[in-house]
Amino acid sequence: MADNRCKGCHDDYRVNEEQITRVLSSPMFTSDRCVSDGEYDARLRACFSCPKLQGDTTCSLCGCIVQITAKLKDKRCPYPGQDRWSVASSAS
Repeated sequence: MADNRCKGCHDDYRVNEEQITRVLSSPMFTSDRCVSDGEYDARLRACFSCPKLQGDTTCSLCGCIVQITAKLKDKRCPYPGQDRWSVASSAS
């Protein structure tokens, strides 16, 4: 059986929606460093359909919280051999 736990987190640690919302409301996420709402939605759809998403928040490939990382322009999907965000954005 595969071990799908995040290497840095304990089994009982979970990020909740309130914590994600608090981070996304910081000034960093209201700048030109962020993608448009449409691109953000496309990226999240790609993440939520990905077999590597863990617990509806965490990418098991890189360990990021997808709702946060997907908002930033300079970030890319770590899926091996295919940037799922690029595919999702071009299909929108």
